[in-house]
Amino acid sequence: MLNIVLHEPEIPANTGNIGRTCVATGTRLHLIKPLGFSLEEKMLKRAGLDYWKDLDVRIYDDYEAFCKENPGARVYYATTKARHAYTQVAYEPDCYLMFGKESAGLPEELLVKHEEACIRIPMIGEIRSLNLSNAVAIVLYEALRQNNFEGMQCKGELHRLHW
Repeated sequence: MLNIVLHEPEIPANTGNIGRTCVATGTRLHLIKPLGFSLEEKMLKRAGLDYWKDLDVRIYDDYEAFCKENPGARVYYATTKARHAYTQVAYEPDCYLMFGKESAGLPEELLVKHEEACIRIPMIGEIRSLNLSNAVAIVLYEALRQNNFEGMQCKGELHRLHW
């Protein structure tokens, strides 16, 4: 099972969207505090629709608690500062994809300690970053693709008509 890790997320709608994506892909969501919102927040629930109840979510008091609870985890750190593009990595089927808070990204102390595990999404010009939920979806679906979308099947049926 793939894992998405949000380090100190700030915007409830982003986390709600990411939670919905995790449910749709069979991915576990890990949230590292402090959170910039309550898990009871209306915007979180609205963005996650009625899928939030089906989400496999784990919550940690801090990064150290995350590491203690997930010893030996293979973590990839998403940052605009990485040397390697997210497509240049071979993702293990049980790896962790970590993303930082919307206003500042991941702490540079983490990035320096894990330089070879840092990945980026290429962008042009002076754009600082993509929306967090979009960045998660881009990297997650690359990891899923590399693992042959294991466990995911296309239903292939239309709502009113037939193929």
